[in-house]
Amino acid sequence: MSRICDLTGKAALRGNNVSHSNVKTKRKFYPNLHTKRFYIPEEDRWITLKVSASAIKTINKNGITAVINKFVQNGKI
Repeated sequence: MSRICDLTGKAALRGNNVSHSNVKTKRKFYPNLHTKRFYIPEEDRWITLKVSASAIKTINKNGITAVINKFVQNGKI
């Protein structure tokens, strides 16, 4: 399974671990993803999405239907 947010498209970033001696080794910074079920009252059904914590905050603030419509209009999903 890919570690990409279904709504925002956030994915892993690449960077370095830097030791005390300044030796650099590659690492990844993963997004804060959660698998969560959302109820859509207009369609009377549940959907399961893998979303980032920031997307969950946006959904709590604006509602799932408004957030999905906004991301569809912007072409993110």
